[in-house]
Amino acid sequence: MAQKADLLEAWGTHLAQGRRRSPHTVRAYVATAGRLLDSLGEADWHRLAVLDAAGLRAHLAARRQDGIGNVSAARELSALKAFLIFAREKAGIAQASAPRVKGPRVKKGLPRPVTPDEAVGLAEGVRDDASEPWIGARDRAVLMLLYGSGLRIAEALSLTGAALPLGETLTVTGKGGKPRMVPLLLAVRNAVTEYLTLSPWPVERDKALFRGAKGGPLSQGMVQKAVARARVWLGLPASATPHALRHSFATHLLGAGADLRSLQELLGHASLGSTQIYTKVDAATLLDVYRNAHPRERD
Repeated sequence: MAQKADLLEAWGTHLAQGRRRSPHTVRAYVATAGRLLDSLGEADWHRLAVLDAAGLRAHLAARRQDGIGNVSAARELSALKAFLIFAREKAGIAQASAPRVKGPRVKKGLPRPVTPDEAVGLAEGVRDDASEPWIGARDRAVLMLLYGSGLRIAEALSLTGAALPLGETLTVTGKGGKPRMVPLLLAVRNAVTEYLTLSPWPVERDKALFRGAKGGPLSQGMVQKAVARARVWLGLPASATPHALRHSFATHLLGAGADLRSLQELLGHASLGSTQIYTKVDAATLLDVYRNAHPRERD
């Protein structure tokens, strides 16, 4: 019977060396696997390999009794599925797959902005978690464009070499082919410049500015996966997506006094009604602050 420490060491080595995950991600995934092993008692790769959906649900149900919410449960389920696929591969099962268990629903409501520190932390997180320095710089630059300039992810990835050289503003083409001008903060320009310096692919005027590992245009899915990995070890909710950075751009500007018409232009909304949702988001944020700070609310 394998020792728990041996199983976790093998899992951590696979994540760090085989999958090139960051130390933060490795710690989070190993800790999640450790809790599963504790609940099973004695275990080896073969016992883990035969753990079925019912067994995984039972473990997650116990975790819910410990008080974890939907977001944390969904995060743990994702990490455990990866661990069990690895266990099945170690047990010699061909075409290993995880037990079919649906994660809990995460309630959708108003856009949930992240704080400025969380936005920057997410951008730094994808850089630290990347398999290569240039890929990390690339993903960070994309996220900085979403948070620093309010771009949709599709708008950022549609940029070509023709956007260079970067100045204090950038013209992007939004929905319906409508162009608009957005600001480019120095931090955003520096992030893009760092990526271009490290990228192995030449900049071509008519080719995508952000390239995939094989040189083709970077896909939205790759950015979304990088963010999903980073938010696990940052402890951010599942709502902390690339699009949430655009929401945060809007909410923080509105909170700083920007008027709705200007915000509508910056976001590229066809109607003011689409922009007005951010007044509700900002009100919700203020209400949270009130509830946490007002003495009568804390009594």
